[in-house]
Amino acid sequence: MGLIAYIKSLFIVQLLVGFVFVVSGLIINFIQLCTCVLWPIDRQLYRKINTRLSYSLWSQLVMLLEWWSGTECTIFADQATVDKFGKEHVIIILNHNYEIDFLCGWTMCERYGVLGASKVLAKYELLKVPLIGWTWYFLEIVFCKRKWEEDRDTVFKGLAQLKDYPEFMWFLLYCEGTRFTPKKHEISMEVAESKGLPKLKYHLLPRTKGFTTTLSCLKGTVSAVYDVTLNFRDKKVPTLHGIVSGKKYMADMNIKRYPVEEIPEDEKECATWLHKLYQQKDALQEHYEKEGSFPGPTIKPPRRLWTLLNFLFWATLLLTPLLNFACGVFVSGSPLLIVGFLIFCIIASIAVRRLISVSEVNKTGSTYGKMEGKKEN
Repeated sequence: MGLIAYIKSLFIVQLLVGFVFVVSGLIINFIQLCTCVLWPIDRQLYRKINTRLSYSLWSQLVMLLEWWSGTECTIFADQATVDKFGKEHVIIILNHNYEIDFLCGWTMCERYGVLGASKVLAKYELLKVPLIGWTWYFLEIVFCKRKWEEDRDTVFKGLAQLKDYPEFMWFLLYCEGTRFTPKKHEISMEVAESKGLPKLKYHLLPRTKGFTTTLSCLKGTVSAVYDVTLNFRDKKVPTLHGIVSGKKYMADMNIKRYPVEEIPEDEKECATWLHKLYQQKDALQEHYEKEGSFPGPTIKPPRRLWTLLNFLFWATLLLTPLLNFACGVFVSGSPLLIVGFLIFCIIASIAVRRLISVSEVNKTGSTYGKMEGKKEN
């Protein structure tokens, strides 16, 4: 293990990185709260400010992927598709197999200038998560409880509100609803068999209601649907903890663009279209399993310095007084201050661990991934 890799693996170093993320996030959330006075006066100005504030927070996580762990992302797509990245409102359909698939998606958002305006149809439980849920609230993220009777009005209202969003946005949908596991796959294929649908080998049966509703509500705003299939080379299963520890992964993303004009407007026909799309994704995954790569041309968009500079700004702002205080505490030798500082470190450690575990939210207690799928599609 080299010196740099050893330093990255140290818990105290990871704790300091987490400290910067947590405290800067709380500061950003407070500033976002203050911007609420702009909402009734100038909604578009409010949105532009919050887009940049959210970028300042999310880009710290992207920095961990790009600069800290050195993970590389390769795009498999034609040049005509890549030329449109960051220049239109789109819906992103992404497979949900890994802890860090969202982070790879954010990396592409950052490299094409849409990270701050990225959207998602999120679980209502995430609204209660500090930093992540709070930042999403100010970004007008649509939260749902996964019960259509309760979500109908909220989802329609939230999506309709985004129709005039001033920044180009990528709206992420996990149509499978929850992260892939063998058990969930078994249950999902039982549902597919009961509905007479073709079985999938590498994906769960897509939940069509969220997709058809989002596409219908954002019609006239979004111009395309990007189908994204993500894999990692050498059959590695990356984790957020691995990223924080500085482990490097090689990500491959196959992206295909579908203009909205090619997607049926009728809800049933649109649902059928989505099922066919997932059959194609399954075939594409089969190809990757056999060949170790996606077909087609490759593009490696260069990483930008902004994520690193943003983190260094927050690290300098927050760690300098912290380290000065820590030095003063131990130089003074005051038992009360030392105990207080150690308690603070323990609490901060727990907070960082908690934030890392948020990525597990889809693994436990997910009603969306259970047999509720029998009632809808």
